[in-house]
Amino acid sequence: MNKQQSILQQAMQLAEHSDWESIRLRDIASSLNIPLVEIHQHYKQKDDLVDAWFDLADQAMLACQQQPDFEHSSAQDKLLTAMMHWLNALAAHRRITRQMLYYKLEPGHLHLQAAAILRISRTVQWLREIADLKAQNFKRIEQELYLTAVFTSGFVRWLTATEPAVTAARSWLERGLQLGRWRNLWI
Repeated sequence: MNKQQSILQQAMQLAEHSDWESIRLRDIASSLNIPLVEIHQHYKQKDDLVDAWFDLADQAMLACQQQPDFEHSSAQDKLLTAMMHWLNALAAHRRITRQMLYYKLEPGHLHLQAAAILRISRTVQWLREIADLKAQNFKRIEQELYLTAVFTSGFVRWLTATEPAVTAARSWLERGLQLGRWRNLWI
């Protein structure tokens, strides 16, 4: 594990013992017995840790293509598999993930909210690549808007579910992706 990964892992562990809001970069450095400047070399601000956390989910999502027969699956099945891999990558720290998003959504954090919109867009573009979606022009716009809605609503369902989160999210995503197939979006 490299230093950047160990910093992120330590941040998540500290947050599990309290909450995301209370974790400071100084706390992470102290618990790793490293100077604060070393944290700064890898993460310029606390929100960079959040981005790194979601980058791990994107990497897990992209890795799902390595599964046997993935390339022979339908676009709808590829999307579902990729989204579930993304969620499963975050599952160990679902409570902290929810707190990270609450932090981003605070009224004074407009800069973080704008970055979150770009992150969602980037993840949706990777989903399109994974599923080999080739729609263009207005159909691509419709596809991206719908896929964004399905992805984000499935993520919110996963974050807030009182029943098993994976089951709730999977059912939600399956229904949304099925509706997208009926609308002929997965082209």
